[in-house]
Amino acid sequence: MAMAAAVSASSASTFNRAGSSVFLEGKPINLSNSQFPSKGLYRSSFLRMLEIKAQHKRNTFERSASVKALSEDDKNGKPSEVSPLVVCFGELLIDFVPTVNGVSLADAPAFKKAPGGAPANVAVGIARLGGSSAFVGKVGEDEFGRMLVDILKENNVEHRGMRFDSGARTALAFVTLKADGEREFMFFRNPSADMLLTESELDVDLIQKAKIFHYGSISLIADPCRSAHLAAMRIARDTGSILSYDPNLRLPLWPSASEAREGILSIWDQADLIKVSEEEIEFLTGGADPFDDTVVRNLFHPNLKLLLVTEGQQGCRYYTKDFNGRVDGVAVQAVDTTGAGDAFVSGILSQLAKDQNLLQKEESLREALKFANACGAITVTERGAIPALPTREAVLAVLTKVLA
Repeated sequence: MAMAAAVSASSASTFNRAGSSVFLEGKPINLSNSQFPSKGLYRSSFLRMLEIKAQHKRNTFERSASVKALSEDDKNGKPSEVSPLVVCFGELLIDFVPTVNGVSLADAPAFKKAPGGAPANVAVGIARLGGSSAFVGKVGEDEFGRMLVDILKENNVEHRGMRFDSGARTALAFVTLKADGEREFMFFRNPSADMLLTESELDVDLIQKAKIFHYGSISLIADPCRSAHLAAMRIARDTGSILSYDPNLRLPLWPSASEAREGILSIWDQADLIKVSEEEIEFLTGGADPFDDTVVRNLFHPNLKLLLVTEGQQGCRYYTKDFNGRVDGVAVQAVDTTGAGDAFVSGILSQLAKDQNLLQKEESLREALKFANACGAITVTERGAIPALPTREAVLAVLTKVLA
């Protein structure tokens, strides 16, 4: 458990160490006459030391006052000057991933414990990229649940929307990796704490601050979480948030395929942005060709601003009311595709939060999608979702190399 937390929080820990180094340390200073033989020099040095300490206190006070002022602005509902807030809603769980590829769960010699859950992955991904994100969900009041909330904190994700359930466990998922890095899932949630979030437990103030409100479909499977999900969407919509939807189909969690299709489509026409995979298009359309633009266009609804179709390492396609196209992916050796789609979503939402004109300007959208594709590509080169999510610097380095 400690290992997974340390790996997933590596970027945050590095940042904290770097940030703390700018403050003066209280090291002892020898002021004996042997060091300062002259009384005048002793007095001058001593006064200088006092002056430095006083200036340091003033600087620290000014920094604290500035941070407090920004915090008060945030409490009063004023928009962030750093980055618009993306609030993610849904499940946060533990993925157990085999340490080797191409084996069944029974044959796996060992598993790596990694934090996951699609909406939580997106929240951490946005924060890793330098954006502002928050997560709303529920975990068990157990060691896994506390570990997951600590990981949100370590990755600078706003976590005040998290709730703990003393009567249910944190969800677990065992993920088998095929030789090509593709996955099969086995879930333990009967029910898990994430399924028990209620409407009354929602942090309404936090949701109302969202520039973008992002969610999946797993939280629609059963009440009370389904009702909480629908209520959160209404709150976000009423306050002008962009609604972002990644269905993230997980058939084993639904009672039946028909209920999964019905549940996913039940909120389809409310989203401003939808991201789907080729497999999900096939499923939702009853087997139609996901590469046929006519098929994809039939999924468009009057309020939709952007429909994204991911194609793995091949890249992605984009569709708006006015234009459509394709952006090539970044070729890498896949180790584990867990979280790749979530990293892609993190990439595009981090860009959209800063510039909503992406939805009208095709060239700007294409640049943002290149960035998102690189996010997904980097993530598949490591095991686990959250531990593998990239920083902005890592993404820019990959893009520089690809364009060189």
